[in-house]
Amino acid sequence: MASVPPFETFYAEHAGDVLRLLRRRLGRERADDAFQETFLRALQAYDRLGHAEHLRSWVLTIATRVAIDAHRRAGERTDELPDVPHTDGRPAYEELAFLTDTLPPKERAAVVLRYGYDLDYDQIAAALDSTEEAARQAASSGVRRLRRRIT
Repeated sequence: MASVPPFETFYAEHAGDVLRLLRRRLGRERADDAFQETFLRALQAYDRLGHAEHLRSWVLTIATRVAIDAHRRAGERTDELPDVPHTDGRPAYEELAFLTDTLPPKERAAVVLRYGYDLDYDQIAAALDSTEEAARQAASSGVRRLRRRIT
């Protein structure tokens, strides 16, 4: 496992990718504030990182969440799925596939939409054509099944 580089090196390597993602998600005007917030969050968590694997995916996930928060604060609703960072050419949610493949279809969909795409339960409910409570229950049941299987 590679050791975690100094934060300045990490910043220099990933700043361009983060800014591009935020400009695509938020536009030029709001991207600068979101960029600063992204790297502030990264800095606050940086000393807790145990290894340097997938740092790009990690910071792009933070940036995606910052963009989602910015849309929520502005009262905007996006019906599109968020940009999901990729690892080795695969969407980040595919990393859940080895866990979720054995779940019943609704639970699998709810878990992937919640934890792979970071969607709210009302968005999951719309995608599953169900209620928000049913979406919450499906995700919760799926996570419980996964925990039982893992432990």
